[in-house]
Amino acid sequence: MPFSLSPEQKESAFWLALGLAFLALLLALGPVLTPFIAAAILAYALNGAVDYLDHLHVRGIGVPRTLAVSVVISGFLAAILALVLIVVPVLNAEIPLLQAQIPQFLQRLNDFLAPRLGALGIHVQLDGSGLRELMTQHLAGGSEEIWGAVLRSVKTGGSAVMGWIGTLILVPVLLFYLLLDWHHLLNKIAGAVPRRWLKPATAMGREVNSLLAQYLRGQLLVMLVLAVYYSAGLMLAGFDVALPVGILTGLLVFIPYLGYGIGLALALIAAVLQFSSWHGLVAVAIIYGGGQVLESFYLTPRLVGERIGMNPLAVIFALMAFGQLFGFAGVLLALPASAVLLVAGRHLRRHYLASSFYNRAP
Repeated sequence: MPFSLSPEQKESAFWLALGLAFLALLLALGPVLTPFIAAAILAYALNGAVDYLDHLHVRGIGVPRTLAVSVVISGFLAAILALVLIVVPVLNAEIPLLQAQIPQFLQRLNDFLAPRLGALGIHVQLDGSGLRELMTQHLAGGSEEIWGAVLRSVKTGGSAVMGWIGTLILVPVLLFYLLLDWHHLLNKIAGAVPRRWLKPATAMGREVNSLLAQYLRGQLLVMLVLAVYYSAGLMLAGFDVALPVGILTGLLVFIPYLGYGIGLALALIAAVLQFSSWHGLVAVAIIYGGGQVLESFYLTPRLVGERIGMNPLAVIFALMAFGQLFGFAGVLLALPASAVLLVAGRHLRRHYLASSFYNRAP
């Protein structure tokens, strides 16, 4: 008997194939979708504030949603600007001092390492003149290759910078329109779900929303604890810029690696400028090493992982796995995506335990 599909099966196969083709198109357009994904994440996080203002009545007059969106986005951009204003004055004050301190730092580094390297048969001077001589030896005779590499890097770097600038300009525009039509878009998505799946899909959506809200609260708590930790640690070590550098490191911890790296770089610069001995560098190594251990193995697994029902080992695995698969964006979205997968896994497990495949007797 020849194999044939019923009309309903053919229709289901058509929509399944169309859905898979659409998913493949989204994957192919990954770089183009980056600002849209970033704007959607921000819209999800800021929509609660917009809804609050939208339902607020001042002297019996409701606040228009357009005005509410404008106020929330302006506040969000002002908060980002405040962070920039914390960093820029510190950099403006430290960079000229750093340029003056580099020769002394290199001399101290040379006095410390040169005898030890000489004992191993490595004879190199790490002061300014020694580094210039070393660079001259490596750069001599290869000018064409060097200029070619420089031009390639400038071309690639310039394209990347223009891409980042375009993204930074586009995200606020997309965020405005997403917040303005947020509930309308959600209704459109709900309207596209097949009617027989609407009830379970809505239940899963509410569960995911609850988990993500708990994730955001946990992440904010981690940022607050680390801001206090880094500020107090640098203050106890005697750093003049303990408060701005500590607060910045804590607040930027939601950007994995990058936020920590910015804070660490600023602390190292401050250590080189302020302390004439190795005391500052040792203090930075201890404070930031302890902070990384505290965040990775206690705060994030306990305050974030437990709030979304994930084992601390699962949190660490999710960060590593998503980072390996999707790079920096994967690390940034690891825990929220894991929350969504966790809800789907719970429903799948319940369905599996209730199935005849599981309950059928041998």
